[in-house]
Amino acid sequence: MMNPVVGALTAHVGYQLPLFVGSINLLVATLLFAFGEHFLALLLARSLQGIASACISVSGMCLVAEQFPDDVIRSRIMGIVLGSMALGVLVGYPFGSLMYDFVGKMAPFFIISVAVFLNGVLQLFLLDLKPVPNRLLLSTSWHKLLSDGHVVLIAGAIWLSTSTMAILEPCMPIWLMDNIKPQKWQLGMVFIPDSVGYLLGTNFFGPIAYNLGRWRVAVSAMMVIGLSTVLVPSAGSVGQLAVPHFGLGLGIGVVDAALVPLLASLMDSRYAAHYGSVYALQQMAVSLAYSLGPLVGGEIVHAIGFPWLMRSVGLLNLLYCPLLIFTSHDVGIPVTTLNSSLMADAPAVNYKTNTANDQAANNNKNLYRRFLNSEDSD
Repeated sequence: MMNPVVGALTAHVGYQLPLFVGSINLLVATLLFAFGEHFLALLLARSLQGIASACISVSGMCLVAEQFPDDVIRSRIMGIVLGSMALGVLVGYPFGSLMYDFVGKMAPFFIISVAVFLNGVLQLFLLDLKPVPNRLLLSTSWHKLLSDGHVVLIAGAIWLSTSTMAILEPCMPIWLMDNIKPQKWQLGMVFIPDSVGYLLGTNFFGPIAYNLGRWRVAVSAMMVIGLSTVLVPSAGSVGQLAVPHFGLGLGIGVVDAALVPLLASLMDSRYAAHYGSVYALQQMAVSLAYSLGPLVGGEIVHAIGFPWLMRSVGLLNLLYCPLLIFTSHDVGIPVTTLNSSLMADAPAVNYKTNTANDQAANNNKNLYRRFLNSEDSD
């Protein structure tokens, strides 16, 4: 619910203030998790964490897109940012369980709160937290974004690939205990290959996707997701799950590394270069996957069983690939060369992006460009 609110807010106050507000919310939520004992306290903590996630995710990706207008560098930096989430999952589960067992419930949250506090102090010194009401921005409406086939396809691919993991996470442990009967410590180890694969996919495949063609790489990654998901039920032991789980995480990471930077490039080339709305849409796709995935998966698994659920989800990922292929006329072509005739009625107004594009187009010419309305150009 907060993602579109934050996206709209960034058009009025910029990207940096919501990032700081999100950090404050995260600090309060962490302390509530540490001290909370009752349902209402934990519910409030979870709600604040959701608000913090929306603020940090949307404004953070927007800030990266604005600060790094070069597409190659932007792809690499966004991959690192996306990979940091996988690193948090990879480290967070064993860290939280070990601290809980040996020190107590409060200890991991205290350590996290100290880290968030130090990060907030750094933001006070490094970020300009003043609202920027006079900022020249031409925000893109939701109707325009949802009318663009490319944006909808990207959001759909992110939603479907993320839904695969969202469905797998709650259903897998029950199937394991009923069929493979692993030891308790093995249940937590099952999802480590997913995080490792996602970490590698996001960190290393951003520039590769840019060079080979983002749509082409995204299609290949979704095929890997589909095949890996289909292979999950065929595993006869915990060890045999490592390969399909790694492929699943790698595929999701590559999809994100290829398509998330493409959203910023589409905004630069087709719309006003304000990224709040489009990254709010991207985060809504992720949130929708993790909210509906467990609910829908939990109902379907009772009707058709875990193996057929996984095969069906894998087949959906494979069937989505032709949509990406046949709807995208620019498969394999860098976004900077796209014909933006579909939606070219709004000029880009991101100063950093346009300055970089002007310098590239004019080689070493020193060009200063003011952004004026057409009525004022006389």
